[in-house]
Amino acid sequence: MLFEFTEEQLMIKQAARDFAQTELKPGVIERDEHQQFPAEQIKKLGELGFLGMMVAPQYGGGGMDAISYVLAIEEISKIDASTAVILSVNNSLVCNGLEKFGNEFQKEKYLVPLAKGESIGAFCLSEPEAGSDATSQHTTAIDMGDHYLLNGTKNWITNGSTASTYLVMAQTNGAKRHDGINALIVEKGMAGFTIGPKENKMGVRGSDTHSIMFDDVKVPKENRIGDEGFGFKFAMKLLEGGRIGIAAQALGIASGAYELALQYSKQRKAFGKPLADLQGIQFKLADMATEIEAARLLCLRAAWLKDHHQPYAQASSMAKLFASDVAMRTTVEAVQIHGGYGFVKEYHVERMMRDAKVTQIYEGTSEIQRIVISREILK
Repeated sequence: MLFEFTEEQLMIKQAARDFAQTELKPGVIERDEHQQFPAEQIKKLGELGFLGMMVAPQYGGGGMDAISYVLAIEEISKIDASTAVILSVNNSLVCNGLEKFGNEFQKEKYLVPLAKGESIGAFCLSEPEAGSDATSQHTTAIDMGDHYLLNGTKNWITNGSTASTYLVMAQTNGAKRHDGINALIVEKGMAGFTIGPKENKMGVRGSDTHSIMFDDVKVPKENRIGDEGFGFKFAMKLLEGGRIGIAAQALGIASGAYELALQYSKQRKAFGKPLADLQGIQFKLADMATEIEAARLLCLRAAWLKDHHQPYAQASSMAKLFASDVAMRTTVEAVQIHGGYGFVKEYHVERMMRDAKVTQIYEGTSEIQRIVISREILK
């Protein structure tokens, strides 16, 4: 693994950083306060090619590698983790799923507008009784010959109201359990498709999270991804890559909070000297910087393995597990370094602390990551 970035990778990193500073930072506190979706900013990111970064140019994407993706997500997450998770779902789960496993008809109809940023996608796996246990799908897709009849509810759907294309896992043959699950492409506006109320979340409040309900939705057979019963394998494979995006998001939250804490420690004076001159603060900053660098290397290693078509399930779970824990520890310490100012919104770190928590939960909890890692090392 090379530890030097290419000129193109550095350009992408700088472009993402510039966009975050100029387009995302103004208004980020207000968007968090009012749970406002960053529609204008997402539109601009789509025009810049960030919604389909890793998709091949023939399908409207940027043809970039996973390392470039990690660099971009980190820079955006330093300022606005809500925007980062919108990008992460569209890139890692929806676009990647369609490009890797969809047929040419599905790619032309759905992937191209998603990669170009003309539309947004959502990934629908979790249910009221099927979160970490993804095999317990209660949403059903009954085979009706030329179509499936889809019924059920999906929970915690990122881009729930703003998406136009939804990748939905549903049980067609319960007797086969996970081998009876299908992956279906569902369009907003299909009869029987209903979007539930927006969840009032602790963090990443700028991203829209909803429940999605299906009541006798007719999904054409041509919208099934892969063979009959492929849905569970499809979802699990995509989550391996999705964890790289969430790890990069956690990394960005941590590094953004660290940069703010470092800057504040140099400006704020206590006992007649800057906070940064106090050994207790220096120890905190040293620990934060060390853990962030370790998390960054884990993220880049997982991305490198993916780029080189090597197994990366263990690496992505390690990156997601460690980076999300680092994000929590770092943001808590950033608030502590800021003291009372860390507890108010205008200094950003309290929002980062709230945003960090969800990185330990979605794409599989920290406990699930430990299960994945242990299974890989015990093979």
